[in-house]
Amino acid sequence: MTFLAPASRARRAALPVALCAGLTAVLTACGEEPPPDPDAGTNGVGKLSATAIESKARAAAGRATAVRLSGTLVSKGGTYELNMRLSRTGAAGSVVTRTSTFELLRVEDALYLKADADFWASATDAEGGGQGDSGPGDSGTGAADKLDDKYVKVPEDDPSYKQLRGFTEMNVLLGGLLELHGDINKGDRSKIGGIRTIKVAGGPKGEGGTLDVSLEGTPYPLQFARGGGAGVVVLSDWNKAFPLTAPSKEETLDYGRQLPRTSD
Repeated sequence: MTFLAPASRARRAALPVALCAGLTAVLTACGEEPPPDPDAGTNGVGKLSATAIESKARAAAGRATAVRLSGTLVSKGGTYELNMRLSRTGAAGSVVTRTSTFELLRVEDALYLKADADFWASATDAEGGGQGDSGPGDSGTGAADKLDDKYVKVPEDDPSYKQLRGFTEMNVLLGGLLELHGDINKGDRSKIGGIRTIKVAGGPKGEGGTLDVSLEGTPYPLQFARGGGAGVVVLSDWNKAFPLTAPSKEETLDYGRQLPRTSD
């Protein structure tokens, strides 16, 4: 029978213990690996405070030269579905209400409205049958047919001018839409149109509105949900130029009277 010296027995006993300890260390290290950084590869805005994120987004929007705004707005005057391309010098797009659909084109201060025959027929009916000066040459259905798909220039002294122009003003729309109410809180990360975003909210549950800010490139606001279910709009095509040209004389007719005011 062979007997191991005490030192040999100690070394043999230590070997499996060392192997187990090493394996445990490896497994522990793997288990303690930190989670991936959610801000890796972003513009870093997600690391800022909620108020700083909101401030960055508003500043980016304030410097922009153009944007597309699409979505629904609810106000005391009704519900409006907008799809507008806006710039500092004009706008082009469409507005849909509960009762009507029309297009707007603004080049500097010149504002044009285009709608189908049904829109103009409804306007004529609302005015009591359209008797008198009808602009296009006759009244009723005939006038509506002539105005169908034509641009009508809105006189600046017309009561509808200010209301309609409000849909085309980049500063006015963004200034009103990007305002959060209450204490500003930072929310979850998400994606809008495939772009990573960070959400900031007014109030603990977003009752003062919520704003999704881009985590990629310039921190533009990409979506705004108004508080109280008053509509959601998506903001895209930041700084993308689009053509703004006044319609030709062949595309334009004179309505010859006060234009109808829009409603829900």
